[in-house]
Amino acid sequence: MTTEDIRIDTANGIGFIALDRPKALNALTAPMLRAISEALRAWRHDQAIRAVVVYSPHVRAFCAGGDIRFLYESAKAGEREAIDAFFTDEYKLNHAIFTFPKPYVAVVNGVVMGGGMGISQGAHHTGGLRIVTQTTRMAMPETRIGLFPDVGVSWFLARTPGAIGRYLAATGASLAAADALYARMADAYLDDGALPGLVESLRHQRFLDGVEIIRFVQNETTKYKVAPIPERSELADARTMIDKHFAAGNGASILASLEREADTGNDWAKRTAAELRERSPLSVDVALQQVDRAKFSTMAETLRRDLDLTRTMFARGDVLEGIRARIVDKDNEPQWKIARVEDVNAADVDRMFESAWTPASHPLRLLKD
Repeated sequence: MTTEDIRIDTANGIGFIALDRPKALNALTAPMLRAISEALRAWRHDQAIRAVVVYSPHVRAFCAGGDIRFLYESAKAGEREAIDAFFTDEYKLNHAIFTFPKPYVAVVNGVVMGGGMGISQGAHHTGGLRIVTQTTRMAMPETRIGLFPDVGVSWFLARTPGAIGRYLAATGASLAAADALYARMADAYLDDGALPGLVESLRHQRFLDGVEIIRFVQNETTKYKVAPIPERSELADARTMIDKHFAAGNGASILASLEREADTGNDWAKRTAAELRERSPLSVDVALQQVDRAKFSTMAETLRRDLDLTRTMFARGDVLEGIRARIVDKDNEPQWKIARVEDVNAADVDRMFESAWTPASHPLRLLKD
């Protein structure tokens, strides 16, 4: 299958998905989501397919997320059903990857954000691999645009070491390869220049089964004399401070803690507090609570909550203003509905988690883990 933005084919018992929308950093459109979903649906029951590999042939980006401009324009036009349909299709795909019965390998080079995380993180749950490269810049920066880490990623953030998940959700901090490995958001490292050769080898070398395919890929990721060392990453260096300030509490209490630390001359605390001040105050608290809830949820439950939240965030949250300020007008001066994190109260946050659907009518009611 070949479309304008994606190339999907099979070879040697492996399904290959190549994201091919470089001018938009491979941002996912509705047709791309459908194409991947259809391929996985067919491969799921095809005994000839033993594994799946998703990658980008473009070094700048694996996938920068969903089609934000489409969502913004749909919202401005009052097309709520189009927004619901986009997220419903996306989250069904995220769940299909998470529950895929064969090894799924995601090579995430360059920019990996939002929807790109959604089509890669589930690889770990399939017995496959999440592979980073020297160009990887991984993030869930949704609080910058008044949204929250969706696509089921809060489930993975909730299972990172210490308070890293809450820190990443609130701040949207970017992770390089070593950081991602340290946070357990990646499993292995591959040099960017080795990706074409890996894909070519997978297309032609003989494999008995999916386990042998993964063993071969894993072996290819251990050949580098110079590779990132997770324990020496910037994230590892900041771990003590992250755990101290982000382990508990809402945005206001975290910010107060950071600013007290900043007053002692701590540059990391000062910089992190400034970053948090730029985020949507309401989104920060929603993001923190979503990670907390995901600790005790299945992926299906997490994705249903994600859909509930996208509906309320677009209806009465900050997302339209965030997209306008950061992406459309690019003035970087969003006027958040609640201007200061100190002014967000629990009722404001709880309202965002209200579902527009009953359990029996929820668009994702059939998802099961």
